[in-house]
Amino acid sequence: MAPPKQKAKGAKKGLWAIYGTQGGLQRKNRFCPKCGNGFFLALHKDRLTCGQCKYTEFLKK
Repeated sequence: MAPPKQKAKGAKKGLWAIYGTQGGLQRKNRFCPKCGNGFFLALHKDRLTCGQCKYTEFLKK
């Protein structure tokens, strides 16, 4: 029988990665300018992208 797999510690996943609770509710990611409130822009290595309308902003270096 194989030993149980270890979970990675410290990795935030799901909704906990986009919300903070210091002094009330804080949203960490920006909202999409086309879709409006409720649609976050996903943070990638070199860009911000909306999954709903495919809006993309490239980050400056």
